[in-house]
Amino acid sequence: MAELTIYHNARCSKSRCTLDILNDKDVDVKVVNYLMDTPKKEELKAIVKKLGIKPLELIRKGESIFKDSYKGKDLTDDQWIEAMVKNPILIERPIVVKGDQAIIGRPPERVLVLL
Repeated sequence: MAELTIYHNARCSKSRCTLDILNDKDVDVKVVNYLMDTPKKEELKAIVKKLGIKPLELIRKGESIFKDSYKGKDLTDDQWIEAMVKNPILIERPIVVKGDQAIIGRPPERVLVLL
């Protein structure tokens, strides 16, 4: 089985639950604490492509940084990517990647489609 990567925030219950599901299935998981090890612009673009969404759809719109700095703005896809690189708290979580596929673990059980 191919290695899975989870972009994880240990303070997020959905992220912890998703990681627990992966660990319970005894799969090889690379854990990336994306708040400390923020994906670079190209990596984030690749993740968005694997998710099959627009960068704006990966933004956590409930975060105060979004409300204070980005709400109501009409940014390009590249500008949204740059906003997430600059402010990784804006990145929806958890993201699980396997090869050329990726899912957002909301609800956490969605990760099972990658197994």
